[in-house]
Amino acid sequence: MNQSENSIDVPVTLDDRAGKYLTFELNKTEFGIEILSVVEILKMMEITAIPMWPEFAQGTINLRGRVIPVVDLRQKFQLSATEKTEQTCTIVVELDGDQIGVMVEAVNEVRDISEDNISDTPNIGGSVDSDFILGMGKTDERTVILLNLEKILVGGEMEVLRSESGEPVLS
Repeated sequence: MNQSENSIDVPVTLDDRAGKYLTFELNKTEFGIEILSVVEILKMMEITAIPMWPEFAQGTINLRGRVIPVVDLRQKFQLSATEKTEQTCTIVVELDGDQIGVMVEAVNEVRDISEDNISDTPNIGGSVDSDFILGMGKTDERTVILLNLEKILVGGEMEVLRSESGEPVLS
């Protein structure tokens, strides 16, 4: 049984969201993920495409003998595929004990965002699912969308990435 099957959804408070975030660019927007989930940042590597995977799943990389699935976050957000440039990176993160690569346009910096600089996600109504957004971080004159990666890749999608890579994501 994995950790997500045992966990209980506990409301996240503003205080829980304060901390250090690795910020990166997607579609001219700055996003942040908790630095504690980041394993390493890689320049673009050769990606082996896997037939019949979801479109946002680019394939796998061989990272020092380990097979790690790579997800294009732009495509996961229903944008066009990430154009691979000198700045394109794969951020390897750990989610529920598994490692996964997240492809982004460019990595910016680590920002320390205090609780008084984080606000709730604006409610735009309708059927838009924004559970994957922890909040809106305010830094200097920019707004950083703080992401909860565990909510972006829902359980079923993670299972596909695990099973199709031929081995557990984290060995």
